[in-house]
Amino acid sequence: MNKSLRKLFYVFIGFGLLQLSCTASYSFTGASIAPEVKTVSIDFFPVYATLAPPNSGQLFTEALKDIFLSQTNLVLVKSNGDLEFEGAITGYNSAPVAIQGNEAAALTRVTMSVKVKFTNNNDESQNFEQNFSRFEDFETALDLSSVEEDILNSINDQLTQDIFNKSVTNW
Repeated sequence: MNKSLRKLFYVFIGFGLLQLSCTASYSFTGASIAPEVKTVSIDFFPVYATLAPPNSGQLFTEALKDIFLSQTNLVLVKSNGDLEFEGAITGYNSAPVAIQGNEAAALTRVTMSVKVKFTNNNDESQNFEQNFSRFEDFETALDLSSVEEDILNSINDQLTQDIFNKSVTNW
């Protein structure tokens, strides 16, 4: 081997060894999940809010599962995941907003609150118990029952993104 070819060979060997010794965790979603974290378990979120629709617990739980399945490589398990979520829907109400000159509300705001307990079984420093709340407005001229499913889906999207961000993107 000539001298320049030998140097090139050693450079490639050096880069190869460097790659083997370093591991990095990255994601296009901004999640920073440690390589040893492989599973997530999400318990059913019961509804403790008296005005919430009966199916809101199921819709929220499925939305939380969906965000982890679509934005991570984690495997969903029934219990004892590396990451664990539990909690409940604790608040659900609607109230008028945007009062007009004739003292009628142009919009009605639906607000939903969720209490979440997050456990990271690989890094206890990331554990938290926190309330999350989001809202969605709709035109008061519309009947809540006719738009409630869309509103619930929108609120669930916002809440689950907040929970996802808090638990795996370290914001």
